[in-house]
Amino acid sequence: MLAAERHRRIVAEVARLNFVTTDDLTTLLGVSHETVRRDLALLERRGELTRVHGGATTLQGSVGEEASFSERTDAHLAEKKAIGRAAAALIEPNQTVVIDVGTTALEVARALPADHVGVIATPSLLVATEVSSRPRVEVLVSGGRLRGGDLACSNAQAVEFFSNLRADAVFLGSGGIAPYGLTDFHLDEVATKRAMLTNASHRYVLADSSKFGRMAAHRVCELNGFDTLITDQPCPDDLSTALSRAGGSIVVA
Repeated sequence: MLAAERHRRIVAEVARLNFVTTDDLTTLLGVSHETVRRDLALLERRGELTRVHGGATTLQGSVGEEASFSERTDAHLAEKKAIGRAAAALIEPNQTVVIDVGTTALEVARALPADHVGVIATPSLLVATEVSSRPRVEVLVSGGRLRGGDLACSNAQAVEFFSNLRADAVFLGSGGIAPYGLTDFHLDEVATKRAMLTNASHRYVLADSSKFGRMAAHRVCELNGFDTLITDQPCPDDLSTALSRAGGSIVVA
């Protein structure tokens, strides 16, 4: 197959599905992964698609850099508070619970009652500070390299911490959620999120409706990598269908 024909078929497939994996393209085109990666790099330079981890998406679906912490703190605040309350209501006394980084995850910590009893583990210094005001909560912080703004810890130390922790539930932040899966902006934190998901009995993702259909640069997991999405509005049909097929459920705050 000539390069021009490959490029045409790649662009058409991305437009049809909004996201396509490198593996799918190698099967579709009958070429190597290296050839597909070169084609995607060329098509991205031409402005015809956006590469993301594991494949490519439409220009419309992808998101560039994450907004600053101060900007995100004020955005969709009522929705995030509602999600936080819905998530906190799922936490039972005496559980070991992981709360991730991010402005929505912070609202989960804020929604915990003052007399809550249990263990809260987190890579977020902001979450740790919030829950430390509850005298009957034991706070565990992962440690690791600190990212400003969200005050998020990551690196091998954080991954090892969560790999050795068996949690009753994890509440994971998100950069975007789409039929393609869950994505995030910070590569160093993806491995930490995966360790959290692997070692929790119940796996919740927090995402307000502004993140529907959005794709950050790095994929955390496919939709079958967690159990429940907690959000503020019903999902679009394509996302709802994909979640259902993956065996997931949706809680609308």
